[in-house]
Amino acid sequence: MLLPFYQQELLEAGCDEAGRGCLAGPVFAAAVILPPDFHHPLLNDSKQLAEKERNKLRKEIEEMAIAFAVAAVDHQEIDKINILNASFLAMHRALDQLKQQPDFIIIDGNRFKPYQNTKHQCIVKGDGKYFSIAAASILAKTYRDEYMENLHQQFPHYDWKQNKGYPTVKHREAVFSYGLSPYHRKTFRITNPQLSIFNSLPYESTTTHQ
Repeated sequence: MLLPFYQQELLEAGCDEAGRGCLAGPVFAAAVILPPDFHHPLLNDSKQLAEKERNKLRKEIEEMAIAFAVAAVDHQEIDKINILNASFLAMHRALDQLKQQPDFIIIDGNRFKPYQNTKHQCIVKGDGKYFSIAAASILAKTYRDEYMENLHQQFPHYDWKQNKGYPTVKHREAVFSYGLSPYHRKTFRITNPQLSIFNSLPYESTTTHQ
């Protein structure tokens, strides 16, 4: 059972990102402020839910939230400032767009660049602990998935409709066959899919950033 808030004295927003481990496309982030009485029996970490469930929850979150916003940092910016800083920037952009500013922020993960003078708390695996972070993870992932599915129409051989830019074997094979698209992150290392040692590694282990 997820918890409604980390603290109850200040207006709280949850933040999360999607797409850090991808080879192509932007990193997306969302910020969500939920009402005091919010509860949802199905809301959880986006990675624990099926695509159909995530899309249904996205509509419900947007209808019930006090405020929500989604923002992105594109592949070119990622190459310039690195993926960690790009993730922080995407979260800051989402927070900038909230129609009501929070007094406290909870973030999924263990690192965050302070936002203005707002108090914050990093929470490891927070998307599986707090409703607002879980809601942010749903929005960030569904908006990013939609973006990559649209890009797939221009570059179908990379299979972005299925892999959303993550370094699956099929995606890496396509890069070795067709080269990089205009949307690939040039600072990320793309391993040869024929090297079996890399095929058993998690996605994030196949990428590096400076």
